[in-house]
Amino acid sequence: MAPPSSLPTSGSAWTEPLLVNPHAVADKAQRVGRMFSAIAPTYDLINRLHSLGMDQHWRTVAVRMAEVKAGDTVLDVACGTGDLTLKFARALGQRGSGAVVGVDFTYVMLPLAQGKAKRLNLRRSVGAAFLQGNALALPVPDCSVDVVSIAFGIRNVADWGKAIDEFTRVLKPGGRLIILEFSLPAKAILRGLYNFYFHRIMPVTATLISGDKTGAYKYLPKSVNTFISREAMTERMMQAGFEGVVGKALTCGICVCYRGVKGGGSHAKS
Repeated sequence: MAPPSSLPTSGSAWTEPLLVNPHAVADKAQRVGRMFSAIAPTYDLINRLHSLGMDQHWRTVAVRMAEVKAGDTVLDVACGTGDLTLKFARALGQRGSGAVVGVDFTYVMLPLAQGKAKRLNLRRSVGAAFLQGNALALPVPDCSVDVVSIAFGIRNVADWGKAIDEFTRVLKPGGRLIILEFSLPAKAILRGLYNFYFHRIMPVTATLISGDKTGAYKYLPKSVNTFISREAMTERMMQAGFEGVVGKALTCGICVCYRGVKGGGSHAKS
Protein backbone atom coordinates (compact mmCIF):
# COMPACT_ATOMS: atom_id res chain seq x y z
CA MET A 1 0.00 0.00 0.00
CA ALA A 2 1.07 3.57 -0.60
CA PRO A 3 1.95 5.82 2.36
CA PRO A 4 -0.86 7.75 4.02
CA SER A 5 -2.06 10.94 2.38
CA SER A 6 -0.92 14.22 3.91
CA LEU A 7 -4.45 15.59 3.83
CA PRO A 8 -5.56 16.83 7.27
CA THR A 9 -8.26 14.80 8.98
CA SER A 10 -9.52 17.56 11.25
CA GLY A 11 -11.70 20.57 10.48
CA SER A 12 -14.78 20.89 8.33
CA ALA A 13 -14.57 19.49 4.82
CA TRP A 14 -18.19 20.39 4.00
CA THR A 15 -19.64 23.80 4.81
CA GLU A 16 -23.24 24.74 4.01
CA PRO A 17 -22.40 26.64 0.77
CA LEU A 18 -20.50 23.62 -0.56
CA LEU A 19 -23.39 21.31 0.26
CA VAL A 20 -25.77 23.05 -2.13
CA ASN A 21 -24.27 20.74 -4.76
CA PRO A 22 -21.25 18.82 -3.42
CA HIS A 23 -20.71 17.13 -6.80
CA ALA A 24 -19.83 20.49 -8.38
CA VAL A 25 -17.08 21.34 -5.87
CA ALA A 26 -13.73 21.61 -7.67
CA ASP A 27 -11.69 19.83 -4.97
CA LYS A 28 -14.35 17.25 -4.17
CA ALA A 29 -11.85 14.35 -4.20
CA GLN A 30 -9.65 15.93 -1.54
CA ARG A 31 -12.64 16.77 0.64
CA VAL A 32 -14.05 13.27 0.34
CA GLY A 33 -10.65 11.82 1.25
CA ARG A 34 -10.40 14.02 4.34
CA MET A 35 -13.94 13.11 5.35
CA PHE A 36 -13.46 9.34 5.10
CA SER A 37 -10.10 9.51 6.88
CA ALA A 38 -11.86 11.14 9.81
CA ILE A 39 -14.81 8.74 10.07
CA ALA A 40 -12.96 5.47 9.33
CA PRO A 41 -12.79 4.27 12.98
CA THR A 42 -16.58 4.39 13.41
CA TYR A 43 -17.57 3.77 9.79
CA ASP A 44 -18.90 0.23 10.27
CA LEU A 45 -20.77 1.06 13.47
CA ILE A 46 -22.56 4.03 11.87
CA ASN A 47 -23.46 1.95 8.81
CA ARG A 48 -24.97 -0.87 10.86
CA LEU A 49 -26.90 1.38 13.22
CA HIS A 50 -28.37 3.78 10.69
CA SER A 51 -29.30 1.18 8.10
CA LEU A 52 -30.61 -1.20 10.79
CA GLY A 53 -28.19 -3.77 9.40
CA MET A 54 -29.64 -3.55 5.89
CA ASP A 55 -26.32 -2.42 4.42
CA GLN A 56 -25.06 -6.00 4.75
CA HIS A 57 -28.18 -7.37 3.04
CA TRP A 58 -27.70 -4.94 0.15
CA ARG A 59 -24.11 -6.15 -0.27
CA THR A 60 -25.31 -9.75 -0.28
CA VAL A 61 -27.71 -8.90 -3.12
CA ALA A 62 -24.83 -7.26 -5.02
CA VAL A 63 -22.71 -10.42 -4.77
CA ARG A 64 -25.62 -12.55 -5.92
CA MET A 65 -26.23 -10.30 -8.94
CA ALA A 66 -22.55 -10.52 -9.90
CA GLU A 67 -22.92 -14.27 -10.50
CA VAL A 68 -19.31 -15.07 -9.61
CA LYS A 69 -17.80 -18.35 -10.79
CA ALA A 70 -14.80 -20.41 -9.73
CA GLY A 71 -11.60 -18.72 -10.86
CA ASP A 72 -13.11 -15.23 -11.22
CA THR A 73 -11.11 -12.13 -10.36
CA VAL A 74 -13.13 -9.41 -8.65
CA LEU A 75 -12.09 -5.78 -8.31
CA ASP A 76 -14.01 -4.00 -5.54
CA VAL A 77 -13.59 -0.24 -5.98
CA ALA A 78 -14.07 2.18 -3.06
CA CYS A 79 -13.86 -0.89 -0.84
CA GLY A 80 -13.72 1.04 2.43
CA THR A 81 -13.38 -1.34 5.36
CA GLY A 82 -13.80 -4.34 3.08
CA ASP A 83 -17.37 -5.50 3.71
CA LEU A 84 -18.25 -6.12 0.06
CA THR A 85 -14.75 -7.30 -0.85
CA LEU A 86 -14.91 -10.02 1.77
CA LYS A 87 -18.42 -11.08 0.82
CA PHE A 88 -17.03 -11.69 -2.67
CA ALA A 89 -14.10 -13.61 -1.16
CA ARG A 90 -16.47 -15.87 0.77
CA ALA A 91 -18.59 -16.45 -2.34
CA LEU A 92 -15.50 -17.42 -4.37
CA GLY A 93 -14.32 -19.65 -1.55
CA GLN A 94 -17.60 -21.54 -1.76
CA ARG A 95 -16.97 -22.03 -5.48
CA GLY A 96 -13.42 -23.29 -4.94
CA SER A 97 -11.09 -20.55 -6.22
CA GLY A 98 -10.72 -16.94 -7.27
CA ALA A 99 -9.16 -13.65 -6.26
CA VAL A 100 -10.48 -10.34 -4.93
CA VAL A 101 -8.74 -6.98 -4.85
CA GLY A 102 -10.16 -4.08 -2.86
CA VAL A 103 -9.12 -0.58 -3.90
CA ASP A 104 -9.82 2.60 -1.96
CA PHE A 105 -8.81 6.23 -2.30
CA THR A 106 -8.61 6.63 1.49
CA TYR A 107 -5.54 4.91 2.88
CA VAL A 108 -6.71 4.66 6.50
CA MET A 109 -9.62 2.42 5.51
CA LEU A 110 -7.30 -0.29 4.20
CA PRO A 111 -5.70 -1.56 7.45
CA LEU A 112 -9.24 -1.97 8.82
CA ALA A 113 -10.14 -4.09 5.78
CA GLN A 114 -6.95 -6.13 6.11
CA GLY A 115 -7.72 -6.80 9.75
CA LYS A 116 -11.14 -8.18 8.83
CA ALA A 117 -9.61 -10.40 6.15
CA LYS A 118 -7.15 -11.90 8.65
CA ARG A 119 -9.92 -12.61 11.14
CA LEU A 120 -11.98 -14.39 8.47
CA ASN A 121 -9.18 -16.89 7.77
CA LEU A 122 -10.11 -17.14 4.08
CA ARG A 123 -9.47 -20.27 2.07
CA ARG A 124 -6.00 -20.46 0.54
CA SER A 125 -7.58 -20.90 -2.88
CA VAL A 126 -9.02 -17.38 -2.65
CA GLY A 127 -6.75 -14.36 -2.42
CA ALA A 128 -7.87 -11.02 -0.97
CA ALA A 129 -5.61 -7.99 -1.33
CA PHE A 130 -6.14 -4.30 -0.60
CA LEU A 131 -4.56 -1.39 -2.47
CA GLN A 132 -4.76 2.37 -2.38
CA GLY A 133 -6.01 3.70 -5.70
CA ASN A 134 -8.29 6.05 -7.57
CA ALA A 135 -11.48 4.93 -9.33
CA LEU A 136 -10.47 7.16 -12.24
CA ALA A 137 -7.10 5.42 -12.73
CA LEU A 138 -7.36 1.86 -11.43
CA PRO A 139 -4.04 0.06 -10.80
CA VAL A 140 -4.88 -2.97 -12.97
CA PRO A 141 -4.36 -3.78 -16.68
CA ASP A 142 -6.93 -3.59 -19.46
CA CYS A 143 -9.41 -6.49 -19.73
CA SER A 144 -8.03 -8.22 -16.62
CA VAL A 145 -10.97 -8.75 -14.23
CA ASP A 146 -14.28 -10.60 -14.38
CA VAL A 147 -16.25 -8.40 -11.99
CA VAL A 148 -15.96 -4.75 -10.99
CA SER A 149 -18.03 -3.66 -8.02
CA ILE A 150 -18.48 -0.37 -6.21
CA ALA A 151 -20.76 0.01 -3.19
CA PHE A 152 -21.86 3.49 -2.10
CA GLY A 153 -18.78 4.96 -3.75
CA ILE A 154 -19.56 6.12 -7.27
CA ARG A 155 -21.40 9.11 -5.84
CA ASN A 156 -18.16 10.17 -4.15
CA VAL A 157 -15.76 10.11 -7.11
CA ALA A 158 -14.83 13.35 -8.84
CA ASP A 159 -16.29 12.24 -12.20
CA TRP A 160 -18.70 9.29 -12.03
CA GLY A 161 -19.01 9.00 -15.81
CA LYS A 162 -15.26 8.67 -16.29
CA ALA A 163 -15.24 6.08 -13.52
CA ILE A 164 -17.68 3.95 -15.52
CA ASP A 165 -15.38 4.22 -18.53
CA GLU A 166 -12.48 3.10 -16.34
CA PHE A 167 -14.52 0.11 -15.13
CA THR A 168 -15.13 -0.79 -18.78
CA ARG A 169 -11.39 -0.63 -19.47
CA VAL A 170 -10.40 -3.15 -16.81
CA LEU A 171 -13.26 -5.62 -17.35
CA LYS A 172 -12.90 -8.59 -19.66
CA PRO A 173 -15.50 -8.96 -22.42
CA GLY A 174 -18.46 -10.56 -20.72
CA GLY A 175 -17.38 -9.14 -17.36
CA ARG A 176 -19.99 -7.83 -14.96
CA LEU A 177 -20.23 -4.35 -13.47
CA ILE A 178 -22.08 -4.04 -10.15
CA ILE A 179 -22.90 -0.59 -8.77
CA LEU A 180 -24.63 -0.37 -5.39
CA GLU A 181 -25.77 3.13 -4.53
CA PHE A 182 -28.25 5.02 -2.40
CA SER A 183 -31.39 6.36 -4.03
CA LEU A 184 -34.73 7.80 -2.93
CA PRO A 185 -38.05 5.94 -2.64
CA ALA A 186 -40.29 6.47 -5.65
CA LYS A 187 -43.48 6.88 -3.59
CA ALA A 188 -43.94 10.42 -2.29
CA ILE A 189 -45.02 9.48 1.24
CA LEU A 190 -42.11 7.08 1.74
CA ARG A 191 -39.71 9.58 0.19
CA GLY A 192 -40.91 12.30 2.58
CA LEU A 193 -40.51 10.09 5.65
CA TYR A 194 -37.12 8.88 4.49
CA ASN A 195 -35.85 12.40 3.79
CA PHE A 196 -36.99 13.53 7.25
CA TYR A 197 -34.91 10.76 8.82
CA PHE A 198 -32.04 11.21 6.35
CA HIS A 199 -31.74 14.98 6.75
CA ARG A 200 -32.97 15.64 10.29
CA ILE A 201 -32.19 12.62 12.45
CA MET A 202 -29.31 10.65 10.95
CA PRO A 203 -26.85 13.59 10.66
CA VAL A 204 -27.33 14.44 14.33
CA THR A 205 -27.06 10.92 15.75
CA ALA A 206 -24.23 9.83 13.43
CA THR A 207 -22.21 12.95 14.24
CA LEU A 208 -22.70 12.45 17.98
CA ILE A 209 -21.61 8.81 17.82
CA SER A 210 -18.64 9.39 15.54
CA GLY A 211 -17.50 12.73 16.91
CA ASP A 212 -17.07 13.84 13.30
CA LYS A 213 -16.14 17.46 12.63
CA THR A 214 -15.77 17.26 8.84
CA GLY A 215 -19.49 17.47 8.02
CA ALA A 216 -19.54 13.88 6.71
CA TYR A 217 -23.09 13.17 7.80
CA LYS A 218 -24.41 16.39 6.31
CA TYR A 219 -22.62 15.54 3.07
CA LEU A 220 -24.20 12.07 2.89
CA PRO A 221 -27.88 13.09 2.44
CA LYS A 222 -26.99 16.09 0.29
CA SER A 223 -24.80 13.99 -2.00
CA VAL A 224 -27.61 11.47 -2.45
CA ASN A 225 -30.32 14.07 -3.12
CA THR A 226 -28.18 15.92 -5.68
CA PHE A 227 -26.79 12.83 -7.44
CA ILE A 228 -27.97 11.55 -10.82
CA SER A 229 -31.25 9.72 -11.45
CA ARG A 230 -31.55 5.96 -11.86
CA GLU A 231 -32.30 6.53 -15.55
CA ALA A 232 -29.12 8.56 -15.99
CA MET A 233 -27.05 5.80 -14.41
CA THR A 234 -28.45 3.03 -16.61
CA GLU A 235 -28.15 5.21 -19.73
CA ARG A 236 -24.49 5.99 -18.99
CA MET A 237 -23.72 2.32 -18.43
CA MET A 238 -25.24 1.46 -21.81
CA GLN A 239 -23.31 4.31 -23.43
CA ALA A 240 -20.10 2.78 -22.04
CA GLY A 241 -20.87 -0.51 -23.79
CA PHE A 242 -22.70 -2.49 -21.12
CA GLU A 243 -25.53 -4.78 -22.14
CA GLY A 244 -28.53 -6.12 -20.26
CA VAL A 245 -28.35 -3.18 -17.85
CA VAL A 246 -30.77 -3.39 -14.93
CA GLY A 247 -31.32 -1.40 -11.76
CA LYS A 248 -32.85 -3.43 -8.93
CA ALA A 249 -34.52 -1.26 -6.28
CA LEU A 250 -33.94 -2.51 -2.72
CA THR A 251 -35.78 -1.70 0.53
CA CYS A 252 -38.49 0.50 -0.99
CA GLY A 253 -35.95 2.19 -3.27
CA ILE A 254 -33.56 3.42 -0.56
CA CYS A 255 -30.82 1.59 -2.43
CA VAL A 256 -30.41 0.41 -6.04
CA CYS A 257 -28.15 -2.34 -7.35
CA TYR A 258 -27.21 -1.79 -10.99
CA ARG A 259 -25.80 -4.58 -13.15
CA GLY A 260 -24.41 -4.55 -16.66
CA VAL A 261 -22.35 -6.93 -18.77
CA LYS A 262 -19.49 -5.70 -20.93
CA GLY A 263 -20.21 -6.53 -24.55
CA GLY A 264 -18.15 -8.99 -26.54
CA GLY A 265 -18.11 -12.02 -24.24
CA SER A 266 -20.02 -15.21 -23.56
CA HIS A 267 -22.01 -13.55 -20.77
CA ALA A 268 -23.03 -10.55 -22.86
CA LYS A 269 -26.61 -11.75 -23.30
CA SER A 270 -27.08 -13.50 -19.98
